[in-house]
Formats: sequence, C-alpha cells, structure tokens
Amino acid sequence: MTEKIEQILQNLVAGIDLSSKALVDEGFITSITMIQLVCELDIAFDIKITFNAITRENFNSVDAMEKMVKSFQKQA
Repeated sequence: MTEKIEQILQNLVAGIDLSSKALVDEGFITSITMIQLVCELDIAFDIKITFNAITRENFNSVDAMEKMVKSFQKQA
C-alpha cells in the first residue's frame, strides 16, 4: 500500500519529498493536488474518501494517508 501511495504522489507532484511529515504544510500538496489525490486514492484502493476526511492531518505524510485509506477499507 505504501508503494502505491508513493507512486500516486510522485505522479502528481514533481520533486516531492516522500519522507516529509508535512507535505501539506511544506506546500507539496496544494488544495488542487489534494482533490486529485483523493480521486486517485479512491480509484486505486476502491474506497470513497468523505469530505470530512479531507484534512491537513490526513494528507501531511504517506503514513497518515495509509492510515486513512485503511480506515476507509475497514468501513467497506
């Protein structure tokens, strides 16, 4: 799962620092990128990320995204 999330991020954001724990705070993920990322994660993992889950905390690191995706997979 980590590799898939990292691949999606690399495809969306050139030069992204995947080890960062502040992807949103450092400007790697913008509001537009976040919407694209939500769509890509929905498709890749067959989930539906809700509006309430679109927060800085859930997208600030690969680990946070993985945790969020797993939570949505459990709900399915």
